[in-house]
Amino acid sequence: MNKPTECRTFDEFWLFYVKQHQKKRTRAVHLLGTSAALACLAGGLLTKRRWLLAVAPLVGYGPAWASHFFIEGNKPASFEHPLWSLRADLVMWAKMAQFKMSDEVERVLRDDAANRAAEGASSESEPTVEAATNGAVAY
Repeated sequence: MNKPTECRTFDEFWLFYVKQHQKKRTRAVHLLGTSAALACLAGGLLTKRRWLLAVAPLVGYGPAWASHFFIEGNKPASFEHPLWSLRADLVMWAKMAQFKMSDEVERVLRDDAANRAAEGASSESEPTVEAATNGAVAY
């Protein structure tokens, strides 16, 4: 998947999402932003301060979007799939809390490279017009 619009399921989106978060600094900024947003939500609900609920998306997405533009050098996936992006943010947050996200990035990138290599090998094995006609191509 090269674009979030090509994703039909969350699992497909997750693979795209992980590739968009390859740099540890990007993921660290996401971890801080998501943690701060969750703290705002909890604080707002517990203290009944509505302004904390209102600023939670800004606190979470602001730093995350900046990290995409200035660290990762790509466009946030939340622009095209906001709900899947929120879900993926929370999955990534949980994996980072368990120190498993770097392994997940390595797995996704390794699988993606293997898939691209397999696609390249299959296209090389397909006969071309020139091969099918023993080099005699009519113009």
